[in-house]
Amino acid sequence: QVQLVESGGGLVQPGGSLRLSCAVSRSIFSFNTMGWYRQAPGTERELVAAITNSGITNYGDSVKGRFTLSRDNAKNTVTLQMNSLKPEDSAVYSCHARQYGMNYWGKGTLVTVSS
Repeated sequence: QVQLVESGGGLVQPGGSLRLSCAVSRSIFSFNTMGWYRQAPGTERELVAAITNSGITNYGDSVKGRFTLSRDNAKNTVTLQMNSLKPEDSAVYSCHARQYGMNYWGKGTLVTVSS
């Protein structure tokens, strides 16, 4: 069973930065896609960013230019650097991995952007 454990969430002021990390319980080398989704209360889950095993990234329109996703196959981690945070970025952020048609999810970490 694959386990994804997120860390790095918390409270930050508008304009600030946070870094989210996702540690995976085994090698991620063969994972087709890894990334982050988020869900705010009363909304549907949306893609934040995803990266393929060849390093191709895809970002949600609302975070382009502010968030950066990276993948470290040697450390089995995926990191989301979030800059210029806005109140509308507040949500539960969940790590996602996809391999051979199977989807794996972390439990999520809360990000709150507020003054």
